[in-house]
Amino acid sequence: MAEQKRDYYEVLGVEKNADDGAIKKAYRVLAKKYHPDMNPGDKEAEQKFKEASEAYAILSDPEKRRQYDQFGHAAFEGGGAGGFGGFDFNNADFGDIFGDIFGDLFGGGRRSGRSNGPMKGANIRTSVRISFEEAIFGVEKEIELTLKDECPTCHGSGAKPGTSPETCSKCGGKGQVVFTQQSFFGTVRNVQTCPDCGGSGKIIKDKCGECHGSGYIANRKKIQVSIPAGIDNGQSVRLRDRGEPGMNGGPRGDLLVEVIVQRHPIFQRQDYNIYSTVPVSFAVAALGGEIVIDTVDGKVIYEVKAGTQTDTRVRLKGKGVPTLRNKDVRGDHYVTLVVQVPDKLSHEAKDLLRKFDEVTGDSLNAAKKVEAGKNGGSETKDKKKKGFWK
Repeated sequence: MAEQKRDYYEVLGVEKNADDGAIKKAYRVLAKKYHPDMNPGDKEAEQKFKEASEAYAILSDPEKRRQYDQFGHAAFEGGGAGGFGGFDFNNADFGDIFGDIFGDLFGGGRRSGRSNGPMKGANIRTSVRISFEEAIFGVEKEIELTLKDECPTCHGSGAKPGTSPETCSKCGGKGQVVFTQQSFFGTVRNVQTCPDCGGSGKIIKDKCGECHGSGYIANRKKIQVSIPAGIDNGQSVRLRDRGEPGMNGGPRGDLLVEVIVQRHPIFQRQDYNIYSTVPVSFAVAALGGEIVIDTVDGKVIYEVKAGTQTDTRVRLKGKGVPTLRNKDVRGDHYVTLVVQVPDKLSHEAKDLLRKFDEVTGDSLNAAKKVEAGKNGGSETKDKKKKGFWK
């Protein structure tokens, strides 16, 4: 009796509605785990590798996947799919999988997506430091960095004036070379960036003396960066088309400016809220009164209620950080009130404080009263004992 084959989706561990990316990702994980060269002599791993490869060969092909979804394994019976060992892998393109993961095994290296078509230039990253207040309200900053511009002598071709780049003979101007390998599971196609032209499809024999064949020259430039109100530490501002030049007529990349916000001595930020601590005198905490609170908008007067305890938190609505979407919408400022205990008092102040204590509970003598009560109780017990034995 023929061995019952598992469902291909089950083999790869994906849902039946999985897209091509999910299928490829799942197979890449299994291929790396069970590849025979990674598990020499392991027959079980070899079998699982074949099973996963067969499943990927079907599900990665739109037409074969459609047939499988409609008829199941019966769609390929009699066509070379009878068992893992007899499956025909010759028309399956595993190059992007094994060129990426097992390049060393097949003598290839990683596959590159570069070609001789127009390509966007690489992004450039830099950073700028701003103050806490500048992050709250936004600011204009000027940064200076080195950028590449088209060479004025060769106009970006990289060739000496009067000459032109030649078509690469190795890749025929395609920028990529394709080779096949006979692997464990059949013929594998692998695609690589052409090593001679670097993917441009052109060879420069007579290089421009100004740019030395690169097609670009480096210039030091000053760029204005608008930092929006409400930006947080570690976030970036994107300046489009200010990055590296594109290849073969492609657009420039972008400039990404990371914002580094300096610490503030008073304020701390969490999301769009601001937090701070304000000292309150004992008299104001007990009797109530006005205090001055520093905010990012300036000083504000706040009325403290009588009997306020230390670590009481108050909320100043709308005194926080503006949101990036709408600078008119702001978070709040939360202030923790800390009752201050004076460490230096005059004799007069001490006397007044003792009198205050006497009329509010006499806490200064509370311990003495407790001790006196204990001693008095002991003397009474002793007298009773002595009277009993007389």
